[in-house]
Amino acid sequence: MVKIDDSLLYTDTHEWIHVEGDTAVIGITDYAQEQLGDIVYVELPEVGENIFKGQAFGSIESVKTVSELFAPLSGNVVERNEDLFSTPELINKDPFKKGWMLKIKIEEKKQMEDLLSPGNYEDLIISESEEEE
Repeated sequence: MVKIDDSLLYTDTHEWIHVEGDTAVIGITDYAQEQLGDIVYVELPEVGENIFKGQAFGSIESVKTVSELFAPLSGNVVERNEDLFSTPELINKDPFKKGWMLKIKIEEKKQMEDLLSPGNYEDLIISESEEEE
């Protein structure tokens, strides 16, 4: 069973967001890492770069495919998980904790209104799973 953390917000492109004041931590969901399979490489923006809601900010490569990562919110990158460059499999092992990708200073908190609640995200993955069958 796919894990959904009730303390997070989600996107329909399978990123999660944890808001801490005016900072957001971003990663990919358990469902996304499961769909990708074994992750072998991650490309992330540098600290100080700006990312923009809905636009690609990096990519993730697995043994199956390469996928773009989409920004759930606009903001300035204040930290990135450097451990992922040497051990990208952290995303498979612990996507919500050790597998986090970026921390950004949120530019517009109003953008959070477009994010999915845990319940709405669960509905999304159920409908996507049904489409695959």
